[in-house]
Amino acid sequence: MISKKIFQSSLLRVVDRRCTASVVDAPFVERHADYSLSYVRRGTFGYRSRGAAFELVAGSILVGYPGDEYVCTHDHARGGDECLSFHLTPALVEAVGDRAAAWRRGCVPPLSELVVLGELAQAAAEGRTDAALDEVGVALASRFVEVVSGRARTAPRALARDRGRAVDAACWLDAHAAEQVDLASAAGVVGLSPFHFLRVFASVLGVTPHQYLVRSRLRRAARRLADDRCSITDVAFDAGFGDLSNFVRTFHRAAGVSPGSFRRAAQGDRKILQERLAARA
Repeated sequence: MISKKIFQSSLLRVVDRRCTASVVDAPFVERHADYSLSYVRRGTFGYRSRGAAFELVAGSILVGYPGDEYVCTHDHARGGDECLSFHLTPALVEAVGDRAAAWRRGCVPPLSELVVLGELAQAAAEGRTDAALDEVGVALASRFVEVVSGRARTAPRALARDRGRAVDAACWLDAHAAEQVDLASAAGVVGLSPFHFLRVFASVLGVTPHQYLVRSRLRRAARRLADDRCSITDVAFDAGFGDLSNFVRTFHRAAGVSPGSFRRAAQGDRKILQERLAARA
């Protein structure tokens, strides 16, 4: 098993797992250390826990419960398996719904309501979207509880106080866009739990906190690309992007052109803008 931690916050930890075990490898007993949801993105394997047996395929979710012993088998392995695992804190589980029946299911088959979030999480892990892994993890956990318990949450109406908090948080995010900010720290600024903050912010402003943060960084980057001649690397890091390739990819996805092309357009190259307009005609 190759395990690589790719994200951690005060809410959750995300681990990329790749297993190369085959039918000739003897299974062994393991124990869940925390609540977890492991999205199977490729391959197959068996799972045995508390007298129940499951076969997981691509799109399935393995559900971990603290203290439960389990065994993974590979009787039908087809070249290994890969999972994206979300390990959740008790506080987050309590916020989304700590129903024991849901968290002790062992496994959930591929469900349309969950596989779409699993693939969004994978895209976030690979930097192919501006969605944040902690926000996707919260959404996946919340949706999991709704689906398996059959009890959909009703979105509460945002009170005037919460609307003010959402606006205050947006101002704070904009002011701190050049820093590394996660969901929990932004929620703490306005005195809300991360789960409630995420729901209130999205309900009031129409975007998630991370989406707003990324767009604040894009605004800063576009302003600097248009106004001065500093390097694109400096623009990326000064705006808050921790990685140049991520900045270039995110900017191109937003603007339809590379940062360099955008700068040339800002400096008077009409051809680039004309080409973009023609492409949209």
